[in-house]
Amino acid sequence: MRIRPAVAVVAVLALAGCTSAGGENSPDVPPLVSVSTTPTETPSETPSATPSGPATAKVADTLCVRMDQALVQSTLAVPVVTIQPKAVPAEIGLPSYDLCELALSTSPSGPVLRVGVSVLPATKADLSAAQKAYAATKGEPAKPIAVGQGGYVTSRFAVFLFDTRLIKVAGPAATPTKYVALAQEAARQAPGLTEAAPLVTRPECERGTSAAAKVMGAEAMARRDGQTAAGDVVCGWITATSVLSTTARRVTDAETAMTPVRKAPTSQSVPLGDEGYIDTATGRGTLRVGTDKIADLVPLPAGKAKTDDMVAFALAISPLYTR
Repeated sequence: MRIRPAVAVVAVLALAGCTSAGGENSPDVPPLVSVSTTPTETPSETPSATPSGPATAKVADTLCVRMDQALVQSTLAVPVVTIQPKAVPAEIGLPSYDLCELALSTSPSGPVLRVGVSVLPATKADLSAAQKAYAATKGEPAKPIAVGQGGYVTSRFAVFLFDTRLIKVAGPAATPTKYVALAQEAARQAPGLTEAAPLVTRPECERGTSAAAKVMGAEAMARRDGQTAAGDVVCGWITATSVLSTTARRVTDAETAMTPVRKAPTSQSVPLGDEGYIDTATGRGTLRVGTDKIADLVPLPAGKAKTDDMVAFALAISPLYTR
């Protein structure tokens, strides 16, 4: 991504009195104070936690590398902030985001701050659509913010438009005030960020490409294939109006976890894995593999995909997770 190094005018939420990352009551209407900042092309000093040495690959240029770790640490009141050197699978959705992570504790399973840049170019209309989609989840009400070209914030994330991309900063519960501060830092570091390739693919996922195009009604404009921490393949096909992704999750008791899927009146059984279903209402596919793995095949928007097309896609892609 090449984001033009234009002057970004942001509205900063006052941070007075915010010293804890959790257990705070956020204000009903955070105060807005106009501040003009001029982002620079030069990233902030490379953090000391950046891996180095002949046996370690160079960490990619991401917002996580560029962001001021001391600012993140003080804003969220966390003990440490370190860059996660391994690539993180993209967040496949509407919109989809390329992600990087900052670990916020010394525990491998501790909280992280995720910073995402939209895979496809975005406009104010896309920002509005994303906010409406979030509002439809009936989660915590979002408040408008004036970072970049505008956005919205909750106590767990902020999303804003910067030049031709949406940027999302998400992590543990804090306050809207603190997430605006983090979004403001992301905006300062965004100019000059390297544009990601439109096609990030794995050969294993090609078995599903033709069927995916039929499900979505068009060839993918972008691809985001990857791998989970457990080593399972992630496949992602993306257009401006629809996406299709596959991945697997490890669970303690897969048979029990499948109960609501198994009992749903809209579940159509498919002979894949140890048990498999396509939801005729949403199009979502769910396959159980053994006692500890569930594969998810997710088309968005929900309900757009034809059931027969999803069955054909599931037949094509399922060997990645069932063998």
